[in-house]
Amino acid sequence: MGIRKFAMIGALALAGVSLFGLAAKAEDVTLTLWSLDKDIQPAPNLVKEFNAQNNGIKIEYRLIQFDDVVTEAMRAYATGQAPDIIAVDNPEHAMFASRGAFLDITDMVKSSSVIKPENYFPGPLKSVEWDGKYYGVPKATNTIALYYNKDMFKAKGLDPNKPPQTWDELVEDARKLTDPAKNVYGLAFSAKANEEGTFQFLPWAQMAGGGYENINAEGAVKALETWKTIMDEKLASPDTLTRGQWDSTGTFNSGNAAMAISGPWELDRMMKEAKFDWGVALLPVPKEGAERSSAMGDFNWAIFASTKHPAEAFKALEFFASQDDKMFKNYGQLPARSDITIPETGEKLKDEALKVFIEQLKYAKPRGPHPQWPKISKAIQDAIQAALTGQMTPKDALDQAADKIKAVLG
Repeated sequence: MGIRKFAMIGALALAGVSLFGLAAKAEDVTLTLWSLDKDIQPAPNLVKEFNAQNNGIKIEYRLIQFDDVVTEAMRAYATGQAPDIIAVDNPEHAMFASRGAFLDITDMVKSSSVIKPENYFPGPLKSVEWDGKYYGVPKATNTIALYYNKDMFKAKGLDPNKPPQTWDELVEDARKLTDPAKNVYGLAFSAKANEEGTFQFLPWAQMAGGGYENINAEGAVKALETWKTIMDEKLASPDTLTRGQWDSTGTFNSGNAAMAISGPWELDRMMKEAKFDWGVALLPVPKEGAERSSAMGDFNWAIFASTKHPAEAFKALEFFASQDDKMFKNYGQLPARSDITIPETGEKLKDEALKVFIEQLKYAKPRGPHPQWPKISKAIQDAIQAALTGQMTPKDALDQAADKIKAVLG
């Protein structure tokens, strides 16, 4: 009778499990969560909302610095002091998953009524996969597209409703829009020797049939040659090689560039700073009808394999995912899901731009996934710098990068 009694109590307890949490216990289960998010960003606020449910699970939040994520998190895992949950940059996800540091949540996802793989854009979903299994959940996402100054287009006799669709059109429009007398460049983008440079270049290679596995494909070489033409003809500022996306967009906002390649994270800034009519278009393709691609950024949620509370940690991830429809409204970040409609803001320029970025997300691809992504990215960054500074031809630079990447891939 005693065994049956306890079995019945256990069944009733399981039946009482809510969608987002376990029934309250005499003592709460305490989870730890690490993230880069500050007080106006998602993670700490989602933690507060989760804790407010008083569902028997409490999350303690810790803010960490960007440069410390990989080293500190892996050190903590190796010494048995890892948090239960972490938000990690999507290109670094595979490194943790491949080393067994992240929990395989495939079966949990299959039985979840909240987290459904089919609801996510392909790119973000791919970034949490490793060896055919799920090791996390996309937290948010972003991508890049082409901002353009409609007033400048009109002034130079270009149709403001017809932004460039191909690489050739982009270069030709940049030539017409560049005006040294007024300190105006045709285009602003980032070719910096860090992850931002790779973030901006890789989609060009992918659209032309290349990728990190074949970075020296004929189309990828053509992409880098196009970048070199833009730099050699001074259609973009020389400091394109040293500045990031934020500063590149600032050049556009100030009226010193007619076009800029950047992301949706700049929309609120654009609304405040840009004193002209502007629009957003999909990234130009190598030629009409070519495959589209775009960069994919932002972070993923993951549970460390060392957690003592996997079920409770997954409940937290389910709650976070249930709040994805508020991601843009509350934090200005795009949800990684295609089943969520972002409500209009009432600001025409912003709403029209959002439609383009959401369309662009359909083609966004992750960097990798690969455990050695930093080394792969470094090879690409070095090639960009060598080609654009004239140290090597684009082909030679990408051939060298391909050799380095081949050595990494084994």
